[in-house]
Amino acid sequence: MQSPIYRVVSLWVRSGAVAEFEAYERRAARITAFLADVHVAVISVAEDGRGPLVVPIWYSYQPGGEVRIITGGTSRKGKLLERAGRFSLCVQTETLPYKYVRVEGPIVAVEAADLERDRRPLARRYLGTEVGDAYVESTRDVVGNVLVRMRPERWLTVDYAKQYQSP
Repeated sequence: MQSPIYRVVSLWVRSGAVAEFEAYERRAARITAFLADVHVAVISVAEDGRGPLVVPIWYSYQPGGEVRIITGGTSRKGKLLERAGRFSLCVQTETLPYKYVRVEGPIVAVEAADLERDRRPLARRYLGTEVGDAYVESTRDVVGNVLVRMRPERWLTVDYAKQYQSP
């Protein structure tokens, strides 16, 4: 007699669910890889009594991990992030075919940004080693920066190259 688990797995395989799951895994890998690439993001954070604050920002992300941004702890953005406890981030291509990924989620940690652990790697990510190091040295005395870590909960993505392909 077959176990109930075997029957469920067998049905799942025959129904094509395995192929669908594998396609989902491939799509998820493409989406997270796109987010992990270097893009200037646009962050959106709620602000009472007006539209959300929406501004460009540098970020870092490793697939399966957290979105990491650095901002001034007492800046308007820093205060709004603390108050809201969550934010959205959108990254996009600037050339055809257009695509974008938007992630949203709760802030899981806010801590002092460390020069070597946080600021230098982010500057190098966007500016390269030489210019990134020069930027870090020129801003070495800036105090009050915080590292904000967000756990992505909701994802929205569009890839117009896939959406409008010819049959």
